Amino acid sequence: MEVCLAGTGGSGGWPRHGCRCASCARMQAAGRVRAPARVVADGVLQVGSGVPPPGYQVRRMPGGWAVTGPDGGTLLAADGSGIAPRPPAGSPPFDIVLLDLLGDPAQLGALRSEGLVTAGTVAAVLHADHRVSSEEELARRCAFWGAIAPRDGDVLTTSQGAPAGTAAQPRRVLVLGGARSGKSRHAELRLAGEPRVTYLAAGPYLPGTQPATDSEWAERVAAHRSRRPPWWQTVESVDAAQALRSAPGALLFDGVGTWLAAVMTMQQRSGVPGLTAAKVDELVEAWRQTPARVVAVSDEVGSGVHPPTEAGRLFRDQLGWLNQRLAAESDEAVLVVAGRALTLPT
Repeated sequence: MEVCLAGTGGSGGWPRHGCRCASCARMQAAGRVRAPARVVADGVLQVGSGVPPPGYQVRRMPGGWAVTGPDGGTLLAADGSGIAPRPPAGSPPFDIVLLDLLGDPAQLGALRSEGLVTAGTVAAVLHADHRVSSEEELARRCAFWGAIAPRDGDVLTTSQGAPAGTAAQPRRVLVLGGARSGKSRHAELRLAGEPRVTYLAAGPYLPGTQPATDSEWAERVAAHRSRRPPWWQTVESVDAAQALRSAPGALLFDGVGTWLAAVMTMQQRSGVPGLTAAKVDELVEAWRQTPARVVAVSDEVGSGVHPPTEAGRLFRDQLGWLNQRLAAESDEAVLVVAGRALTLPT
């Protein structure tokens, strides 16, 4: 099957007529245009329109269509409704999937976890529009997800297989940022296309010691859980080194600062000298040797209020030094400011 992407944009195209947002303005200034999504198979079947020609099987489902061509090639195309298309259980893998990854990038991870998208599947974004800030940011996100961002007029074939290099990603990424900078969202976005993710929730309290009065921390935990894909495994532990050594698939470690707070509390309560230093050394070594694809989130220190207490200053210094050590052993380090991610030079 040969699939022509006559249009790859959202329902109003990109830039959208009459829209004055920054994203559409950037597209206009660059002279770039994406027409509303239109997918044509073999020059004879416009997906989602009319009666399919003889030899084609088209199955409508909430969120899109599944197409099988006369040659046996298979296509899954999203309809742009905001609903992720979910083929029935037991369906064979698809050769091409065209998904609204700006609406829900985790749908690609779900399809991979179910075996419907494999290493040989061409995964591409469809319905691209001003929900992303620029074409460059769209390409960057597609690289995270192991997908491509085709242009209007591009042709994909069910025999070509996945483009070389689309799934190659840094194995250890450190994401830094201040409070409410968007660092956790960025980290989650990076792993949205993964079929198997362990979320390591390393909070500031040791197991069983969280006070009932800290409702603010409980609300933060609930907010993070609500936006994570339901098939991600959550592990609440301060043994981050063990998680790095043994996690299957990908690992999201959020966050380094709360882990350090728990470790420093352990030392204070146990009275064991050098416990924090030993735990930090163990963490850094596990980070260096981890077999998993890992993304860690940490607080960037030094850009906020000067801590008024000796304990606060000690924590700030310890976290700053730990960030430096992790960054030195990372394949990529990213600083998130006001929701925008800046890749730091090595």
